[in-house]
Amino acid sequence: MAEFQIRRDDFTKHRVTEAASTETGSELADGAIRVKIERFAFTANNITYAVTGDRLGYWQFFPPGGEDTDGWGMMPVWGFAEVIESKAPDVPVGDRLFGYFPPADFLDMMPTRVTDQRIIDGAAHRAKLPPAYNSYSRVNAEPGYDSGMDNLRMLLWPLHITSFCLWDALQDKDWYGAKQVVIVSASSKTSIGLAYALDDDATAPPAIAITSKRNLDFVKKLKLYEQSVTYETLDEIDATIPTVIVDMSGNREVLGRLHACLGDNMKRCINVGLTHWDDKKAGNGLIAERSEIFFAPSHIQQRLKDWGPDGFAEKTASFMHKTAAKSQSWLQLRKIDGLTGLADVYGDVCAGRIGADQGLIIEL
Repeated sequence: MAEFQIRRDDFTKHRVTEAASTETGSELADGAIRVKIERFAFTANNITYAVTGDRLGYWQFFPPGGEDTDGWGMMPVWGFAEVIESKAPDVPVGDRLFGYFPPADFLDMMPTRVTDQRIIDGAAHRAKLPPAYNSYSRVNAEPGYDSGMDNLRMLLWPLHITSFCLWDALQDKDWYGAKQVVIVSASSKTSIGLAYALDDDATAPPAIAITSKRNLDFVKKLKLYEQSVTYETLDEIDATIPTVIVDMSGNREVLGRLHACLGDNMKRCINVGLTHWDDKKAGNGLIAERSEIFFAPSHIQQRLKDWGPDGFAEKTASFMHKTAAKSQSWLQLRKIDGLTGLADVYGDVCAGRIGADQGLIIEL
């Protein structure tokens, strides 16, 4: 079995390893299934999983196999897999699953709480991890399932579910009294999903984009942001009105300047992603007491309680269909051949050299 592994202490170092084959080797445990991973998406969001792996537990989902694994890990990815062997009576061979997988050929899973449309992986090492990540959709049983949307789904769903949750959380707080929402790293797909939500909400404040010079034209062409500025021109943002910041970058130097510029009008800074994961600057001017880390799985769990699973699914599915349809006008899918192909482009993902309009699909 091939696995794409990275060093937990230096994400730029990676390798493709051959572990013991689960396809022809180890015996499958009673009640377990073995899946062949077909394809998965790869974005800067996966780098965020690695950066926060120790703090938020992402390394625990898929322990690396093979020899000499000390210090190595597998960052989770979102994709599709087919059941190729089953000792679980309710999950037949040929079933297809969408959800959280390792960047690898195969995965053994322990299905629990099986329904017609969903299973939970009850593997012991995943028991204390966020439930949203242990849940898998049985896509063949979904009403109106269209396999032609698989690539868009695995690329955009894990990003736009965060976008939806951010919009919902901001709306729930009445925008923290803000008159504008400043989105840092506005070209990211999660940022664009949030911008879609704000643009469709007549009660929402206008969205202001902060992006790089390289992505400025792309961001402007989306026509979702009332104003678009670069990291070098933050002073063009109106600092005289109440503002909430949604930061997808993790660039503390930029945030420090932005907080200092806004001062008392910086009502809230919500830190989400880490597109600038290697930024080590202190960020003078940061207002820590009005900043928070946003963890989408926690918000999902709360809304599942508030709305029930069916209500949550209905609201999010409607949002996802709309954003996927809108994204097709600018999103260019780029297919990558296997884990060695991922290894070839991995450095470009880490360095932010993948175009904002590109979507990487790793086919195994």
